[in-house]
Amino acid sequence: MSDSGSAPGNTDENAEVKSLDIRQVLKALPHRYPLLLVDRVRAIEHGERIHAVKAVSFNEEFFQGHFPGAPIMPGVLQIEAMAQAAAILGIETLGLAGTGKLVYFMGIENAKFRAPVTPGCLLEMEVEFTQKRSRVYKFKGKASVEGKTTCEVEFTAMIAEPPE
Repeated sequence: MSDSGSAPGNTDENAEVKSLDIRQVLKALPHRYPLLLVDRVRAIEHGERIHAVKAVSFNEEFFQGHFPGAPIMPGVLQIEAMAQAAAILGIETLGLAGTGKLVYFMGIENAKFRAPVTPGCLLEMEVEFTQKRSRVYKFKGKASVEGKTTCEVEFTAMIAEPPE
């Protein structure tokens, strides 16, 4: 993983691996149902990487139309789930949980969809920093189900104040 700068707050004490329950996820993200796509963080290494999960239920609203009779989680929502995991990584790394700061997509590159995600799956998401600048960050993410890669992507995001 390349790093052309270091994120503020990235010290040796932040390298500790920890997990986050749904209450801590809700504190880090502004997203709520039906667009909250991270249920738990299994491991987070501040300034480095995150392993988050999404329990994919048949009750998800998008399954009503994608596709009736053959439900598949849209690939764009897999990317959104990884972006939310990356937002948690950035917010937690910088100690900004609960401050109202938002993480905005700036770009998506090299998205590849490898396998469908269906109801009843546990979507595992691994996201890592690839580049850190003052407010702009690049990430690489991979989603999988039972060890089989479903989606890979690289994306850029920035941390900013919410719009007024």
